[in-house]
Amino acid sequence: MDKRLLDILCCPVSKMPLRPLGKRELDALNDAIGAGKVDTVAGATVRERIGEGLITTDHKVIYRVEDGIPVMLPEEGIGTAQLNGFPAS
Repeated sequence: MDKRLLDILCCPVSKMPLRPLGKRELDALNDAIGAGKVDTVAGATVRERIGEGLITTDHKVIYRVEDGIPVMLPEEGIGTAQLNGFPAS
């Protein structure tokens, strides 16, 4: 992801800055998706693994990145509170 774009992006709800998901975070998220335990903020089950994502710096919401484009729709966010044992980074 382009560093300049990352510098200006923020969560559309909380306005918190974002950072790329680390490998451990991405692996934990995809494990939970594979187990069918992940929903979007809107309540839709996430069925497809995520190849790249952004997380708010307060560690509360994840947004997926598709083909290098962040999907910053509030209803598409994934709350980390539902992910038991989600790594710190």
